[in-house]
Amino acid sequence: MGWLRGIALLSLGVLLAGRVNCQHVKNNVPRLKLSYKEMLESNNVINFNGLANSSSYHTFLLDEERGRLYVGAKDHIFSFNLVNIKEYQKIVWPVSHSRRDECKWAGKDIVRECANFIKVLKAYNQTHLYACGTGAFHPVCTYIEVGSHPEDNIFRMEESHFENGRGKSPYDPKLLTASLLVDGELYSGTAADFMGRDFAIFRTLGHHHPIRTEQHDSRWLNDPRFVSAHLIPESDNPEDDKIYFFFRENAIDGEHTGKATHARIGQICKNDFGGHRSLVNKWTTFLKARLICSVPGPNGIDTHFDELQDVFLMNSKDPKNPIVYGVFTTSSNIFKGSAVCMYSMTDVRRVFLGPYAHRDGPNYQWVPYQGRVPYPRPGTCPSKTFGGFDSTKDLPDEVITFARSHPAMYNPVFPINNRPIMIKTDQQLYIGSATGVSQLPLHRCDVYGKACAECCLARDPYCAWDGSSCSRYFPTAKRRTRRQDIRNGDPLTHCSDLHHHNNPSGQALEEKIIYGVENSSTFLECSPKSQRAVVYWQFQKQNDDRKEEIKVGDHVIRTEQGLLLRSLHRRDSGVYFCHAVEHGFMQTLLKVTLEVIDNDHLEELLHKEEDGDGSKIKDATNSMTPSQKIWYRDFMQLINHPNLNTMDEFCEQVWKRDRKQRRQRPANAQVNPNKWKHLQENKKGRNRRTHEFERAPRSV
Repeated sequence: MGWLRGIALLSLGVLLAGRVNCQHVKNNVPRLKLSYKEMLESNNVINFNGLANSSSYHTFLLDEERGRLYVGAKDHIFSFNLVNIKEYQKIVWPVSHSRRDECKWAGKDIVRECANFIKVLKAYNQTHLYACGTGAFHPVCTYIEVGSHPEDNIFRMEESHFENGRGKSPYDPKLLTASLLVDGELYSGTAADFMGRDFAIFRTLGHHHPIRTEQHDSRWLNDPRFVSAHLIPESDNPEDDKIYFFFRENAIDGEHTGKATHARIGQICKNDFGGHRSLVNKWTTFLKARLICSVPGPNGIDTHFDELQDVFLMNSKDPKNPIVYGVFTTSSNIFKGSAVCMYSMTDVRRVFLGPYAHRDGPNYQWVPYQGRVPYPRPGTCPSKTFGGFDSTKDLPDEVITFARSHPAMYNPVFPINNRPIMIKTDQQLYIGSATGVSQLPLHRCDVYGKACAECCLARDPYCAWDGSSCSRYFPTAKRRTRRQDIRNGDPLTHCSDLHHHNNPSGQALEEKIIYGVENSSTFLECSPKSQRAVVYWQFQKQNDDRKEEIKVGDHVIRTEQGLLLRSLHRRDSGVYFCHAVEHGFMQTLLKVTLEVIDNDHLEELLHKEEDGDGSKIKDATNSMTPSQKIWYRDFMQLINHPNLNTMDEFCEQVWKRDRKQRRQRPANAQVNPNKWKHLQENKKGRNRRTHEFERAPRSV
C-alpha cells in the first residue's frame, strides 16, 4: 500500500511548498532524531519501587569493583546489582522504640522524621563501609561488612559497634550532608545541633582531635546546604593536598541587595590541625569563593543559576587538574530553569590566590583587600613546598588573625567559556527518589543503526563499533576492533568497510511505488534521522542506467521533509533516490518509483469496470478491496477536475450514491431495540410539543 500513501500525499504537497529551507549542517541541534515509537522501543528503564516500610532513597555509593550500588534510605541500607537493580540485598537498621518516642515527644513527625534516615555511606577500607543516619534526631554511625572479594557476597552490619554521629550526620532528615572519607578520617559538611542552626565543616574519626569551622560567624558559613566534597592534590607533595567542599548558602550581608543564594567552593588543607592560641581545633586554611553559572544577556544582564544541586569531577591525565561539572537551578520566582557549568581547577586556584573580600568604606561594603597580606599567605598548606612550616600550629599569630576575619575571596570563579554547557554523566544513570530507585542506561547504541559509519557519526562517548555492531563502549576493553571518534566523527578514516558495500548502512533499502496524475503535484517524503546530514536527490529515467542530480527550481522544490514536484509530466516518471550525506559518508535512505498517469489512462480508470483491459492501472488495483477501488476512483476524479463547479457536482454525485446504498439496506437488518425506543419517544415528544404550540393562544 506504499503507492496508496503516495497518492494521499498529493494534497500535502501544496501545504509543504511554503516550508522551503536550504540544506545545511545544523550544529545547534542534536544529531539524532527519533520517532515516538523508536523512543518507546529503546526505553529500557528498570525500576525498584521501594518497600512499604521505607522511603527517601537518596544516599548513593557506587562500587564498580564489586558490581554493586549501595543506597541508604529510611531504616534500610540496600546493595543493588549494577546490571539489574531488581536483584538486591538489604540491611534493616531502625531506631529503638524509646528513641522514636523521644523524637515524638520533641514535637517531630513520627513517620517523616522519627526514623533512621541514612545520610552517610562511604567506603571505609577494603572490607567495610562506614554508614551514618539521623537516628530519630540522635545521629548514629556504624560499620557495614562487604567482604574482601566480589564473590564473597557479604552484606551485614557490625551490630556490636555503634558510634555517636554528631558532626557526621544531620539530626534533621530534610537537611543535606556532604562527606568524604580519606585515610580513616571523615570530612563532613552538616548541621551539628538539634535545631539545625549550627552548620559546620567537620573532620572526625582517625587519631586526631576533631576540628571544625568557626562557630556562629556568617562570614564563614551563612545557612549553607552542602552538596559534595572532593580531595584534589595541589602539587606532587601530598602535604599540599586539599579538600574542596561545594555548597550553596545565603549571600553575606552587603554582597547582594535583598536575600540571594550563592553557589560556593570552599577549600581546607588536609594537614590542617588548627591554631595554637587562636582558632584552636578550628580550620586555619578555610577559604571560600563564589561559583558563577550564568547565561550572558543583552546590556550586560545575565541570567544566573545560583542553586547548586550536584557536582561531578571528571579526572584528567593530571590528577591535580580534574574538570569540575556543576549542576545548577534558578532561585528566581520569574524564570525557572537548570544548567550545567564546567570549571577548571586553574581558574579556581587563581581566584584563591587573588584578593580577599574585605569590608570597608562609608557603607561598609565588600571590596578587594588592598593592604599587606601576612606571610605565609592564609590558605596555604604547611609544607616544605610553600614556606617550610611543619604545622598550622606553628603559623604566626597575624596569619591566624587574618584568616579568621577574611575567609571569603573577592573574585568569583567563572565557568569555562563564560557560559553553561549541557552534558551527560557516566556507564548507567541511577536516580533516587522518595519512593524508590530507577536505573536508566545512557547508552542506546542500537538506535544509531547497523553500520560502522553510523556508529562513528553518532560521536557518542558510550558507544563504539566492535566489528559487527554499535555497542556499549568500555574504556578498559582490549579488543582492537573497536572504533570510536568522539572528536571528529570521521567514518572514512575509522570504518574500512565503506568501500565494499553498495549500501554501507547494513539495512535493507526502503522502496516505494507511487502514482501521480499528469499536471497535478506529488510529494516524495524523505527525512534522515540525523539532523546534521544533508539530503542529496538523484533521478534515473526509465530504461536508463544513468543517474543525474535533481536540480531545484520552479518545477521541483526541496523541503526539509522531502521533494515536491509541483506539476507532473510524463518525463517525470522514473526512479528517485534519496541519499543522506554526512562527513563524506553517503547513505541511500529511499528508492521511489514514480509512475505518472496521463489523462487518457485516467479516463479509462474512471469510466471502465474494475476488471477492464490490461492498462497499467489494472495491475495497481488488482490487490485493492472494492471499497478501496471506489475511494481511489473518486480521489483520482477529484484531483483531475480541480474547478469548483465540477467538484461540487462530483461531491453531490458521491453523496447521492452513498444515500442510495443506505436505502438499499436489507429489511432484516438488526436494529438496537433500545435505540429504536429512544427515537420513538423523542418523536412523540416533538409531536406533543408541536401540538401544544399550535393550540396555545398567540399574543399581539
